[in-house]
Amino acid sequence: MENFNSDPKPGRLILPLVLIGMIATTYTFINRVATQNDLEIVEENISTEETAVENIEEPTTTSTTTTTIPEDVVSYLEEITGEKIQAIELGKKVLETNQRWDDKVTTYQEAQQEFQEFIEDFENFVGIFSEPGPPANQSSLVSTHDELTILVNLIYEDTLELLEGLTAPDTGERRTAALESFNSNLDLFIERVEQIVASATSS
Repeated sequence: MENFNSDPKPGRLILPLVLIGMIATTYTFINRVATQNDLEIVEENISTEETAVENIEEPTTTSTTTTTIPEDVVSYLEEITGEKIQAIELGKKVLETNQRWDDKVTTYQEAQQEFQEFIEDFENFVGIFSEPGPPANQSSLVSTHDELTILVNLIYEDTLELLEGLTAPDTGERRTAALESFNSNLDLFIERVEQIVASATSS
């Protein structure tokens, strides 16, 4: 008599049991290894972070204090600057005329006439420079203007001496000395004007 088997595939129940056993064994093995070796099982988290920009320099604001120059002072500075330019031009004429006389390009009478014109030019220049001058309430400018006036008068006196040197009976020594003094005083005048303008506009 044959036995009746109700399950045509009896082995199909064994496979799930085997899989369950493998999973349990693997889990137990991993936990044991982690415990014995003091390992920490960490679940990795991958995240994207924005990199912060460090040491961002904020723009620095530089404050500058501007000093308003009084209008009458500005007018005075413009005036002496213009007179400085005029003095330079007159000085060039003196040097050119003197050089032409040294080179014998002009006659004695022509040189006398031109040197006389220099005297008249600088005499007028002294009058123009002296007035009106700086504002009376600007004591420092009043003081420096007095210095400039002295130099202008010295330049005028040098032109007188140039003519005397031209007519002197020597061989040109007096005229040469007068020309050196003229150049020195003119240079001092130009330099002093520039110093005064620079000081007034930078303070």
